[in-house]
Amino acid sequence: MVGEHKNKKVDSIVFHVFSCLLGFIMIYPLLWLVASSFKSNDTMFKNTYSLLPETWDIVKNYTSGFAGTAGYSFGHFFMNSVIVTVVGVVCTIFTSVLAAYAVSRIKFFGANFWFGCIIMTMMIPAQVMVVPQYIILKKLNLNDTLLAMILPWAFGGAFFIFLIVQYMRGIPKELDEAAMIDGCSKVGILFKILVPVVQPAIVSASIFAFYWIWQDFFQPLIFVGSPKNYTIPLALNMYTDPNSYNNYGGLFAMSVISLLPVILVFIKFQKYLVEGIATDGIKG
Repeated sequence: MVGEHKNKKVDSIVFHVFSCLLGFIMIYPLLWLVASSFKSNDTMFKNTYSLLPETWDIVKNYTSGFAGTAGYSFGHFFMNSVIVTVVGVVCTIFTSVLAAYAVSRIKFFGANFWFGCIIMTMMIPAQVMVVPQYIILKKLNLNDTLLAMILPWAFGGAFFIFLIVQYMRGIPKELDEAAMIDGCSKVGILFKILVPVVQPAIVSASIFAFYWIWQDFFQPLIFVGSPKNYTIPLALNMYTDPNSYNNYGGLFAMSVISLLPVILVFIKFQKYLVEGIATDGIKG
């Protein structure tokens, strides 16, 4: 018994040491980013792996970073990202909920076929869709606007529809029938009965949508040309110029600031994220 207890204790110590080591390796890039935002441009790359600055330059880095570039402050780019992300998340989740409700709760000819078509679009790389999207936006004279970065997200996403559909299918349809007997319309059933129940799936989809839109670089790069309409990923790219001075300190400082909303959203809604992915809904 004593030997077995010692073996369990040794296994526990080894497990925790290995977990801490692996966790440090995974979080090291983030720690390096934060530490680099404190360093001066002159000493930043002298001892690359060190997390301790040789010369502290916090005020200069964050001040120059907030000053922005191309005649616009970082606050301007931050606000562009907020507008695009918030409106994009609301639109894509709203349309995804409508589509998920249609294919999972309403009987119509070809429902499974259309749902299969939606799922098949998940196999199409986003880069393939950029050219037709660009042509459509150009025909509508919406290129180089904030709306150009919102519209590609405004009509739902296959992954979000799939996530919500799987959750809705676990909810007994007797709830819908009981609500209809009480005089509730299909729209009322969706927003009064189903939406509160599938809230974890909706929140999970919203978190994914927030992350993807907030950090999106490729689509804004194609659809937007004026620095006035740049979001944070595009703006950060302008802090480095091979033909002039590279403000790495400001770049890393503003990168840290841009990560704060992502971290705060995850901390606030992580329980919904886990519940929305791990649970299939109410079992009948």
